[in-house]
Amino acid sequence: MEVYLDNSATTRVLPEVAELMTRIMCEDYGNPSSLHIKGMQAEQYLRGARKTLSTLLKAEEKEIYFTSGGTESDNMALIGCALANRRQGNHLVTTQIEHPAVLKTMRYLEKEGFRVTYLPVDGSGRISLDDLQSAITPQTILVSVMHTNNEVGSLQPVQEAGALIRRVNPRTLFHVDAVQGFGKSRIYPGKMGIDLLSASGHKIHGPKGVGLLYIGNRVKIQPILHGGGQQSDLRSGTDNVPGAAGMAKAAELLYAHLDQDVERLASCKRRFLDGLRQLEGVRINGLLPDSPDGEGTAPHIVSASFYGVRSEVLLHALEEEGIYVSAGSACSARKPQPSATLRAMGVEQWMLESTVRFSFSVYTTMEEIDYTLRTMYDKIPMLRKYTRR
Repeated sequence: MEVYLDNSATTRVLPEVAELMTRIMCEDYGNPSSLHIKGMQAEQYLRGARKTLSTLLKAEEKEIYFTSGGTESDNMALIGCALANRRQGNHLVTTQIEHPAVLKTMRYLEKEGFRVTYLPVDGSGRISLDDLQSAITPQTILVSVMHTNNEVGSLQPVQEAGALIRRVNPRTLFHVDAVQGFGKSRIYPGKMGIDLLSASGHKIHGPKGVGLLYIGNRVKIQPILHGGGQQSDLRSGTDNVPGAAGMAKAAELLYAHLDQDVERLASCKRRFLDGLRQLEGVRINGLLPDSPDGEGTAPHIVSASFYGVRSEVLLHALEEEGIYVSAGSACSARKPQPSATLRAMGVEQWMLESTVRFSFSVYTTMEEIDYTLRTMYDKIPMLRKYTRR
């Protein structure tokens, strides 16, 4: 049996998405900037994709910009807004557990003269709204807080944060990295006080190499790419028509039965958590203290630490049985360094090298969950037996 439980890294493309993209690439392959009929056909796909995504976000079509993915969306939001609003202030706020696309961009902005406050998190991976309020000053031009943590599945109080920011400093912009949350929950930027929102196609059963950035009407932002002036001169470059159409199609299909899918994902998570608790020496990361079944966290992510077993060793042991998981965030999985998220959560030292992430999708079955648990019941005692002390 092959079991893919690394869906936070990437997801399998839906058949309908692949079919649509193939038609665009092989038949309706025009450049949307061209004035002939092929170009007009391509432009219609782009408009349709923008309309679909704006409807799902309850936004205006002109507020949706297509990018190459979550990383570019984050960079565009942070750098573009920081540069455009520099005269207003030079202070930025984020959290200690953001994706590297945000954290490394913030480090870059520090070198450019901006001051950044990194909010701590509690043992469940959540920020304190009191800390956020204390961090905002008259010089704060941007706050960036992720919706769903990609490693442990903690959810931030995004709506409450949006209201707080508007109350404390109405001029401060609010960016949300929703790469792991989009397609798993209903996010409405306008109603939640979000000025900029990042999402990615390949996390929602769409194609790789495409993402979106929602930019609210009040946002002052500069382009970070310069060229042909596409997308209102804010994101130049030949439009990725099949990518945009594919992402929109995937989102449309997921949101058509979102509530049922989320409940099924949560059921998989509950069953998996129950099974993990049958093992000795296992610590579950990111759960709320009063919610052992995972309520209040992402329905598709489980982070667990296995005492006495290095994460890479367990990963490959499971791979031998056709089970694919992650030792952490895929963006840094090939760089052997302790997880910044787990460090910020204050976990014990042994957990930094013994944590594995399991992430589910609409394709995940209970049979696969049970097979994975049985495999771990067999493998982990053996791996611990041969672990060097």
